[in-house]
Amino acid sequence: MNAKILAAVAAAAAVGLAGGVAQAGATFDAVKAKGFVQCGVNTGLPGFSAPDSTGAWTGIDVDICRATAAAVFGDATKVKYTPLTAQQRFTALQSGEIDVLSRNTTWTLTRDTALGLNFPPTIFYDGQGFLVAKSLGIKSVKELDGAAICVQTGTTTELNLADYFRTHGLKFTPVVIEKEDEVVRTFFSGRCDAFTSDTSQLAGVRSSVAPKPEDYVVLPEVISKEPLGPAVRHGDDQWFDVVKWTIYAMLEAEEKGITSKNVDEFLTSKDPTVQRLLGITPGMGKALGVDEKWAYNVIKEVGNYSEIYERNVGSGSPLKLERGLNALWTAGGLMYAPPIR
Repeated sequence: MNAKILAAVAAAAAVGLAGGVAQAGATFDAVKAKGFVQCGVNTGLPGFSAPDSTGAWTGIDVDICRATAAAVFGDATKVKYTPLTAQQRFTALQSGEIDVLSRNTTWTLTRDTALGLNFPPTIFYDGQGFLVAKSLGIKSVKELDGAAICVQTGTTTELNLADYFRTHGLKFTPVVIEKEDEVVRTFFSGRCDAFTSDTSQLAGVRSSVAPKPEDYVVLPEVISKEPLGPAVRHGDDQWFDVVKWTIYAMLEAEEKGITSKNVDEFLTSKDPTVQRLLGITPGMGKALGVDEKWAYNVIKEVGNYSEIYERNVGSGSPLKLERGLNALWTAGGLMYAPPIR
């Protein structure tokens, strides 16, 4: 690189730093122009994204969509939902049909690169497991040699299943189905000996779909790492930043003890981090290209990470999943927000 090119690059970098705001891209501009976030969600997964009896969408993935809308518009209702199957989800994002995919999707190298996606922070650390009927008397995955196993196509679950059984010298008959609800129905009809998916999904299916939840058990082995979270397209760093820091704001709020109910009390806080987070000290909103109260709006309208976890998949939900790896780093978990400054 010659001296003139180096000088031009340095000048451009200086301008960017001085302005303090990333150049908006097509997605962020389009979202602001139309006045809502088009969010791709699951067709129906309890705790993550599913319509309730009134048709309103709920779940931890849905709350990420709502939080993003709150950060951009100051209004968590500025969202429209597109239910997608596992096979449809990436095409919908790549084509621009949706602005963000928030559909219990695993972050992998090839999705991050070959599919042209960017993954903001993981919102749920999970792993793949197996659901079986207690009547089979099976205590371990290794007892499933020769079993018929229900699995959804177009997922990392399908690939992990093949890898695990091949590695351990086990045979199985895959019963591969595209739509999630059909996979579940097929399993409970008795056509499969086991149903494999993320353990969080298995817990949801057992609690909400099984004829008698007590008749089914999740086997103890977890055979994969499944970091689940939203995804956006390559090519718009500012939109990526908005989604990313919206999640980090909810984690920081939990760490600071700020909730949707007490956030107004923190507006007089002397803590410099809280002041930056809530927009009392300006600058963070400008850096993202949104209002200085962006994080305040997220917390006030949607809640901190603990709130969205507990009501959707934790103690306040039918799933009642322990925080485990999804606890804050201060409690031995993996959840950690970089400095907001």
